Amino acid sequence: MQRTIRLQLQPDNQASQALSQTIEQYTWSFNAVCEYGWENNLANGVELHKATYYEHRAITNLPSQLVCAARVKGTEALKSAKVLKKKGASVNCPVSKHCPIRYDARSYTIWFDRQEVTILAIGGRIKLSFEVTEHYRQYLIWKNTSADLICDRKGRWWLHIVMETDTPKADPTTQVVGVDLGIATPAVDSNRNKYGSDHWKQVEDRTFELRRRLQSKGTKSAKRHLKKLSGRQKRFRKDCDHVLSKLLVQSVESGATLVFEDLTNIRGRAKMKRATRRRLHGWGFAQFQAFVTYKAEAKGVKIGFVDPRYTSQKCSQCGHIERGNRPTQSEFRCKKCGFECHADYNASINIRDDFLKLRASVNAPIVSADNFG
Repeated sequence: MQRTIRLQLQPDNQASQALSQTIEQYTWSFNAVCEYGWENNLANGVELHKATYYEHRAITNLPSQLVCAARVKGTEALKSAKVLKKKGASVNCPVSKHCPIRYDARSYTIWFDRQEVTILAIGGRIKLSFEVTEHYRQYLIWKNTSADLICDRKGRWWLHIVMETDTPKADPTTQVVGVDLGIATPAVDSNRNKYGSDHWKQVEDRTFELRRRLQSKGTKSAKRHLKKLSGRQKRFRKDCDHVLSKLLVQSVESGATLVFEDLTNIRGRAKMKRATRRRLHGWGFAQFQAFVTYKAEAKGVKIGFVDPRYTSQKCSQCGHIERGNRPTQSEFRCKKCGFECHADYNASINIRDDFLKLRASVNAPIVSADNFG
């Protein structure tokens, strides 16, 4: 089980210049590896190392470990681009303006007790101080592994450290809870619990109207405001996803299973009204799934998913499927048996039952949180 903690470094002017020079040369090496691999249709790490290592060492003056780290990152980027290309996506050669430097256990050393770290840079190691926020102190007894050095837009330096510990074990239980994710109501589970807040939708609507006014204005001041607004909206959505995922995981016992619809390519499949499409395209499903995954892992909760087709149109009592079963967004009324309930609650029951049927028919094991999404 892994968590990433963010530490803000406090370099002086001399150290900041050394870090800037190092990340600049590291970025050049990364881009050069990607360019060479792209032009020669090569994504093998050993071959890329042989073709670029000595030249990059001479040009950049980077320590050997950082040259190797840049090549590893370049190899990963090329392999990802190759996979996307096979799937039919339009891809270009990977390129980065400021590539974060990846450090392994040999290229950085950290002491949490005295809040100091030494990291490898051009010219040797640099000693830096930092502060640990209260939230991250719970992870300091874990084992630290790799780390990434990042410089943000404001010129602040951050070290993102991956902390690792054993995954807690929990005996599986029979509790299976289906969860229907939606736009009007963020989540409804098969235990009749609703999650989310009307405030979230109100904030999104206000942000959309403000963005539209600023875009129509088009002045330099409006563009600066739009840039700030984008960051604020991103942070707000991230907080909402954290709150929602935490509530869902806390609602079940250890060893239980949370079941969701498989929302892959949902934006291309769904047919919705314009306003609903806007909210759908603004929702980061991958981010939400990632938050659910690591929170579930920490509690020993399993994650499953099912085919989303007809979960909203099927009656959870008699199984009748018809578009007219859902006359409004929130209302479900079966045309065959007359069963009535909240539409999202009906969908959550179908999600749970579909998962149980699938597992029983193929004797499928419960999907672990590591495989979610």
